[in-house]
Amino acid sequence: MFKLRDYQLKTINKIYDSIKSGHKKIIVQQPPRTGKTVIMAEIARRTTLKGNRLLFLIHRKEVLEQAINTFKQQEVDMELATMGMVQTLYRKVNRLPEPQLILIDEAHHAAAKTYQTILNAFPNAFVLLFTATPIRTGKKQLDQVADDIIVGESIKNLISQGYLANFKYFARKDVDTKKLKKSSTGDFTNASMEEAVSTKIYGHVLDNYLRIAKGKQAVVFTYSVESAKRIAKQFNSAGITAEELDGNTDTATRESIVNDFRNKKITILVNVNLFTEGVDLPDVDCVIMTRPTASLALYLQFSMRCLNPRKGKTAIIIDHVGNYERFGLPNSERDWRTAIVTKDKKTKKKQQNNSLSIVQCDFCFRVFERSDVKNGTCPGCGNPIKVRKAPEVTNDQLQEVIQDRKNLVEKIISDNTKLAIAGKKLSELHTYKELKAYADLHGYRPGWIFYQLKNRKRGH
Repeated sequence: MFKLRDYQLKTINKIYDSIKSGHKKIIVQQPPRTGKTVIMAEIARRTTLKGNRLLFLIHRKEVLEQAINTFKQQEVDMELATMGMVQTLYRKVNRLPEPQLILIDEAHHAAAKTYQTILNAFPNAFVLLFTATPIRTGKKQLDQVADDIIVGESIKNLISQGYLANFKYFARKDVDTKKLKKSSTGDFTNASMEEAVSTKIYGHVLDNYLRIAKGKQAVVFTYSVESAKRIAKQFNSAGITAEELDGNTDTATRESIVNDFRNKKITILVNVNLFTEGVDLPDVDCVIMTRPTASLALYLQFSMRCLNPRKGKTAIIIDHVGNYERFGLPNSERDWRTAIVTKDKKTKKKQQNNSLSIVQCDFCFRVFERSDVKNGTCPGCGNPIKVRKAPEVTNDQLQEVIQDRKNLVEKIISDNTKLAIAGKKLSELHTYKELKAYADLHGYRPGWIFYQLKNRKRGH
């Protein structure tokens, strides 16, 4: 059996308190990579121990198999548990034994017709809807299907307690967000992503990996099979072992490649919509995002894939498509109680017009919260940061800031000397060429360079 962590037991106790208060359909928010399947398994064990039946719903085969193994390991009475994919159980809902408890994994999907048909078939059952992100990309939110929410431990607290790895977040924007269009599901269409993402991204992905995360095992999230194959080819051409996986990859090949990754025979896994919900890849130390998304659920699944803890580990997240501009950082504070409430257009627009709390360093391209800026310097490289006060930033100004940053990045990437000194402190620059590159980045006049050289000759 699994020994539950303090925060997992705390969540279970909150669930029972909610049930005692009269709630029957309860959302249970638990961050990614924090063992929500173990929590469900313990609740299932207690349920079947009392002779009650349960029904477990999930929407992906790979995750279902892992959940069944976890339930067995937790000593759930499997004769009293019906576990299956929602698509399968939906087709035979009239033949299912009546459960006293229904557990739903990845419950941000639960507003769909298939889920609702099953729930409506068993109106007397208690329903626990587990999800890391209780928010949907569509119009209707989960207040339509639940009457309470249990909010789990914050990601910041889980990192500070060692249950998740700390991370550094870097960004290089290779996407024209104006070209991104949403589909009826609320996320960006494949066609618009294809048009919006710059072809320069393939070279930049490799360059930034070598600069920031060289040697680390990484998972790349991208938007199409073609882009996945091109990225894998880019790494392999540089002598870094990489494999591409997508929905068309047969099961045997997929399992073989994943095992090779676990055994460190492969350094880079490039995937299209595979390693998001549930699939366990414990050795990931770096995540590279080349797929823009309008889904907070997907963003957190992408960015937190590398946060499995290990002593001394600091994960690396590299965002090439500006996802942080929509969602902040993975550990940004979020009001999940408000998020589950269905809003009208006016309220939704007002909430989206919030202040900018994220800052990016123009030298090392690290992204961090404004509160992490101390003495006006980047916490990563120590170079000066110009922090704009959030209330004074209009939408037009924000676009200007982003464009200025894009121009600066283009300048740096196109000049090897600028690239080499981008993350260095002034005291680490020694040659005229390095000082000139530094002056160009900051807009300093030529006299500044000679002043620096003159002072250094004097031994200042």
